[in-house]
This record gives sequence, structure tokens and C-alpha cells, in this order.
Amino acid sequence: MTDFDKTVNRRHTNSLKWDVDDNELPMWVADMDFPTAPCVKQAILNKAADGIFGYQIVPRQWYDAICNWWRVRHGWNIDPKWLCFCTGVVPAITCGVKRLTNVGDKVLVLTPVYDIFYHSIVNTGRQVCECPLDYADGVYSVNFDLLDRLLSDPLCTMMILCNPHNPVGKVWSGSELARVGELCRKYGVTVLSDEIHCDITATGVDYVPFGSVSPVCRDISVTAISPSKAFNIAGLQSAAVCVPNKSLRDKMVRGLNSDELAEPNAFAIEATVAAYTEGAQWLDELRQYIDGNRAYAAEFFASRLGELRLVGQDATYLLWVDCSALTDDSARLCEFVRSSTGLYLSDGAKYRGNGKYFVRINAACPRCVLADGLQRFERAVRLYAQSDGGK
Repeated sequence: MTDFDKTVNRRHTNSLKWDVDDNELPMWVADMDFPTAPCVKQAILNKAADGIFGYQIVPRQWYDAICNWWRVRHGWNIDPKWLCFCTGVVPAITCGVKRLTNVGDKVLVLTPVYDIFYHSIVNTGRQVCECPLDYADGVYSVNFDLLDRLLSDPLCTMMILCNPHNPVGKVWSGSELARVGELCRKYGVTVLSDEIHCDITATGVDYVPFGSVSPVCRDISVTAISPSKAFNIAGLQSAAVCVPNKSLRDKMVRGLNSDELAEPNAFAIEATVAAYTEGAQWLDELRQYIDGNRAYAAEFFASRLGELRLVGQDATYLLWVDCSALTDDSARLCEFVRSSTGLYLSDGAKYRGNGKYFVRINAACPRCVLADGLQRFERAVRLYAQSDGGK
């Protein structure tokens, strides 16, 4: 069994997450504070021992590892020819927007959603088309009537789907995904599905790959996948796009190669193959530990911060906290929390939708660190409520 309670000092290690003052506690970016699976670490050490880090190819083992993982864990029979290596999910998304839409087109997103989607759209000269999720009694759902109207716009040519959905922790059902697929087919809209969080679901909760739902979903979609979130190897820049439709695939492969995004670094292939062929038990242990962190946080909020509400909890290791009873300005709240306690959180407003009422907390850390963070948050909330920032 892996000891996930063990703390690792990441300060002064050139970590984006931990590039903060010594008194601060970062719980913002989606980067875990757990060492990767031992099999991944060993694969990297074995590669490093060669001492030669030249140009790499993508071998058959990489394709087999991905196909076997998705078949066994997620019930999707991926054909190896559908896959293309990519240096990351975000580069794949940006490439997809550039290659599968035209300048000035509208790209639809269900909000609140991962803020980098907006960058990929706007920075390539496209327009963001927001379809806000409905929110009631702590549950998010798709407003399909609104989705239908927005997709019917001739300028709306792509939908970026987040499956599971960051930051709200929603695992979309097969029936919901099928409805999305049918609407997108009806209006000739391509679906680009970001499924990077698919392996971090709560125990007993199954994620459904968009492309596996139906022939319609398969033929209109590009799926971006990666071991980076589940195995904490984002810095190794390893991902894949899965594109069953040959026409879409040819455009994506040309784009990825033209943008110089289809060549692996010296460690990406070995790490991915090790994760997907030897890392299942470690990942299951990790998911159980994150389940425990979710339960700890839920009990903490219920007993000590009952005016706030945890939302989601079905996927990702990110806590989405409804602070609407306290504020309608999450940016101001997060600034106050950081300045008063050193706790660095993600401001929900940047995810748009109803995010201005929420903060996002990264709970992928040893439980003692989570306890420290939640205690800091409680102190800040009490001070904020007493200040002129509170309602």
C-alpha cells in the first residue's frame, strides 16, 4: 500500500504550484502533492540511466497500453489507428480549434468550465459561446433547450466538452452525452471532448467516454486523453488524441504535426506505458485516498462551515465550494483568504457561469495538509463575514 499521508516538501523546486511565499499554502492548480506511481518513477529512472536523450518515436507499446487501459477500465474498444501522440491536452484543444473551425466561428462551452478553454478559443480568433449549466439544490445539469438554440447558430461549429467536468465534479451520464451528440450531429457541430480527469472518479462512479456512447458520438468527436492528472506527470507532456472519424483524424494529425506537437520528449512514452500497464493498483489506492479526503472535507464543511456547500464530488480531486451565502464576489474572497491566512485558492469567477459564487480547492494532498488548508479557510471565512466583504 502506498503511504499517501507522507508529505513531500515541494518548496523551492521550480514547481508552478509551490512558487509561493514560505508562509503560504497553495491549493489552486490541478497538480497533486503525491509522488507518481512507483512503476512510472522506475520507468523514468531506467530511461535516465541510458544517459542519451535523443529524438524519440512512438512505439507500438504506447498504442497497446492506451487501448488496453480504455478497454479494461472504461469499456471502450479504441482502434490503435484512431490515436495520435500529443504533448498535452491543452495543446490538443488549441490545435483542434484552429484546425477544425474558422476564424470568427463560435465555440460552445458549458459553464462554469476550465478557464483555459476560453484562452484556446479567443487566442485563435474564435468566439466563446457560453451555455450556462443549470444549478439547483447543489446539482448541475445541462439546459438542453438552451443548448439546442445555441448550437443552431450557423457560426457555432464546435463544442468543447469537459468529461468529467472541471470544476464542478460532474460525471456526465451516457444518456446526457447521447443527447449532446445528437444535437451536435443535427447542427453539424464537432465535439472536442477533454477527458483528462476520467481516471479520478469516486469509488463506484463510472465515467463514460463520449466517443463510446453511440456511432453518432464516435463519428463527430475528437477526444483528448492523458495520464497526467491521474498519475501526476503533467510536466512530462504526454497526451493523445483519439479520433475515430478519418476525415477529422487526418485534419488533427496534420495540425498536430504542423504545430510540432506530435513528437514525445525522452520520458513521455516510457512513463505513459508504465502508468497504463502497471499502475492500476496504485491508481485504485489513490482514488480511495481521495475518497477519504472528500469525506473529510464534507464532514468539515457540515460541522464547521454549514453555511457553505460542497458541490459535485463524483470526479476530480477538486472541491467546488458554494459560497453564495457569504459572497457574490469570489475573486475578492480568494484575495482576502490569501492575504489573511496564506491559503491560495482558485477563484471560481474565472470559470464563468455562476462561478462568482464559488471557490475551487485542490484536495489532492496528504490529509494533514488538507486539514491545514480547511482550517485556514474557516478562519478566513469568519474574518470575511465580519468585514465589509461579507453579505
